[in-house]
Amino acid sequence: MKLKRNAQIELLRNVWLFERCSKKELEAIAKVATPLDLPADKLLTAQGQKGSEFFVLVSGKAKAVREGVEIGTLGPGSFFGEMSLLEDLPRVATVTTSEPTTVLVVHARDFNRVVTTMPSVDRKMLMVLARRLREIEDRYVPAADRVISSNIT
Repeated sequence: MKLKRNAQIELLRNVWLFERCSKKELEAIAKVATPLDLPADKLLTAQGQKGSEFFVLVSGKAKAVREGVEIGTLGPGSFFGEMSLLEDLPRVATVTTSEPTTVLVVHARDFNRVVTTMPSVDRKMLMVLARRLREIEDRYVPAADRVISSNIT
């Protein structure tokens, strides 16, 4: 499937990690993204193995499995592996295509080159991650358990 640059940019715009990025920043990320057509039953990530790429599903479906239990079905617009762009840790789930699928792939080494030439991408991602962390804290940490110190220097 031939994927136009504007379509790639729109797919990337819907990834929460990039939600604060400008069109110029998204264009830079889209330039290093590669569309791939894959058959059914293609292993994309394996739980426990280190990951070095991020995927956005353009078309088709994939299933995510953790500890042998299916935890979700991914369809067009879904994405996974975004944390591999930021850290060099093992994958938390195995993802396999369940039908012919087209994905957009961004390799961490290419993404790092974008961030090196355009550091604003890093800053915007940090802002999104900080907001997400606050939302999780608000949801799961009781207010009485939050420690706020004015003595921090």
